[in-house]
Amino acid sequence: MSSIPFVRDFEFEYGRCDTLSPLIRRVVAPNPGPFTYTGTGVYIIGHGNVAVLDPGPVDPEHIKAMEAALDGERVTHVFVTHHHLDHSPLAHPLAETHGCKVYGFGPQNTAPTGGEIRLEAGDDVGFKPDVEITDEEVFKGDGWTIRALHTPGHTSNHVCYALEEENTLFSGDHVMAWSTSVISPPDGDMGDYLEQLARIRDKDFDILWPTHGPAVREPRTFIQAYIDHRLQREAQILEQLKAGQTRIRDMVAEMYADVDKRLHPAAAHSVLSHIIHMVKTDRVICEGEADLTAHYRLAQETV
Repeated sequence: MSSIPFVRDFEFEYGRCDTLSPLIRRVVAPNPGPFTYTGTGVYIIGHGNVAVLDPGPVDPEHIKAMEAALDGERVTHVFVTHHHLDHSPLAHPLAETHGCKVYGFGPQNTAPTGGEIRLEAGDDVGFKPDVEITDEEVFKGDGWTIRALHTPGHTSNHVCYALEEENTLFSGDHVMAWSTSVISPPDGDMGDYLEQLARIRDKDFDILWPTHGPAVREPRTFIQAYIDHRLQREAQILEQLKAGQTRIRDMVAEMYADVDKRLHPAAAHSVLSHIIHMVKTDRVICEGEADLTAHYRLAQETV
């Protein structure tokens, strides 16, 4: 596997509001974990009349930090990248405090059943935006312009937001500097994800600010490494199938032998997403329904 040039060094302090650029500030919530890294980075865009992106969890310490960061300012828009519990729960309370609306893409294609393995911080099942946005929709504020980019893959309703004045993208969980993104069926879709990675790469942003961890400062090179990594995972899966492996969990045990075993359930879902994509593109055959327990084999033309 060729390596992704991950960046994990991250200068921050919980409760502190850091200025990142002329238009961007950030407060990091105290919810670190295996899928949130150091916690949720909440972005404040503009000055005076501001937008807040991915407000994060409903946590007393975090709420106090956000109140301090927003003292003397008015929030006019609350944007949410997607419906996970580390991104969206504080959205409506914050919007109600400031008398504004919450903006997001809408419900995911496949709602969680509650029985699946918990990945990320879990789904914010009750979340619904006040305003359902569309791909490439533009929002204007006091000195800032935000363009919404629907980027399905991590979830079907994931949205990145471009700050046009600074040629910057808030990439949510679509692209992160410290780790790859979990793509978990049935709502996550690897085919969509690869397509949207290429789309974001080709927009040539100067910098990406993910919701977790540090910035991606060479987006085109970094995203291409992300894509190459995914394609190499598919090549690994083909090798596993050629070697006689038929079940995802057995593939994961070998493919991710050097990865923290706590992340193996998430890895299994990503492998499943790859395989579903490979079934759709006629490279792999599934015996029955494509899920974590199914048996898989190479399509004849791939042998």
